[in-house]
Amino acid sequence: MQNQHPHILEVADLCVSYGKVEALHHANLKVGAGQIVTVIGPNGAGKTTMLGAIMGLLPKNRGDIRFLGEPQAEIEVERMVAKGMSLVPESRALFGSMTVADNLLMGAFMRHRLGHRDHPETMERVFQIFPRLKERREQQAGTLSGGERQMLAVGRALMAKPKLLLLDEPSLGLAPLIVKEIFRVIADLKQAGVSILLIEQNARAALQVADYGYVLETGEIALEGPADQLANDPKVIESYLGLGGAAHAASSRSVPVANQGETA
Repeated sequence: MQNQHPHILEVADLCVSYGKVEALHHANLKVGAGQIVTVIGPNGAGKTTMLGAIMGLLPKNRGDIRFLGEPQAEIEVERMVAKGMSLVPESRALFGSMTVADNLLMGAFMRHRLGHRDHPETMERVFQIFPRLKERREQQAGTLSGGERQMLAVGRALMAKPKLLLLDEPSLGLAPLIVKEIFRVIADLKQAGVSILLIEQNARAALQVADYGYVLETGEIALEGPADQLANDPKVIESYLGLGGAAHAASSRSVPVANQGETA
């Protein structure tokens, strides 16, 4: 249960507007240390907006954000990265003309700026997690497959040695086998002590790997609870899993369903 963990992230009454349109209404969310917390919901629900406000990419209209127990009066990307928060955006935002190794080094920039010189060891750890990146370390990022680009985006975020990793739609556009691999890595990161806030449309895969979940609909938290309870909630099954009870139970033992589009 979520309240058994000291909270690494606490979001209270968060509101974000685009002009006169409020995209996020009084959202409340908590991530416990060592937990995977997922936010699921349809396109346009405000999931990416929430991540952007937490990370400092978007200004919040009102609300409180506490990270590592401290209130964050000024939320700026550089400050949040320096404090131990990393974001893997939906777009992946890689430097296509740079090599895999150089993209990874960019992820360690803030730590290097703060005086840390452990990036060679961190890169080796990333290569242990993603052996394919080591094979392609001198290859330009723009020539990688979709699955490899997602691995690189996650690896780059890990170079900052984050205490909290924000993942925005990591399965988007990937083939089923690659989705399975990405979610295996997410589970492994939790075992390594990284707390994760996971934004996902693939509700089945997200709820399988998460400890706690929130359902975001039209900018509001419509439902929350332990992930296994949400996975068996009739409303969630009907709206996001698309299966009846027996089929849903069987699906929990199968490979996660990926979004269609870009492959491995």
